[in-house]
Amino acid sequence: MENVKVLIVEDEASIRKFVKINLERSKFIVFEAESGEEALESFSSIKPDVVVLDVMLPKIDGFEVLRRIREIDNEVIVIMLTAKSQDMDKIMGLEIGADDYMIKPFNPLELIARINTIFRRINKDESKNKK
Repeated sequence: MENVKVLIVEDEASIRKFVKINLERSKFIVFEAESGEEALESFSSIKPDVVVLDVMLPKIDGFEVLRRIREIDNEVIVIMLTAKSQDMDKIMGLEIGADDYMIKPFNPLELIARINTIFRRINKDESKNKK
């Protein structure tokens, strides 16, 4: 999707690069953060449309990053992408405000499909509201 800005928040460089390459192939504009602090610092200036957020980050974990993002912006799409696969982790992420929750290992094409699905739903809702 052209002109859609994605912020990847992932402390593992190899995973971050893997996600970035696949999103860029699908024409997303990609920004990176390797910590929760860095993500929060750059969130306001980047104004991403989508945040792909790991849970297990140094210092500030992904759940706290999500809480703070939701205090700033309740519209941005947030997809948790994490190795934390317990049901309670998924439920907590979704209840805090994540739009989706994916478990590592993951297929990057599925991540892109989930982002596109959320955008389709948003665009469908917006066109209904205009009528």
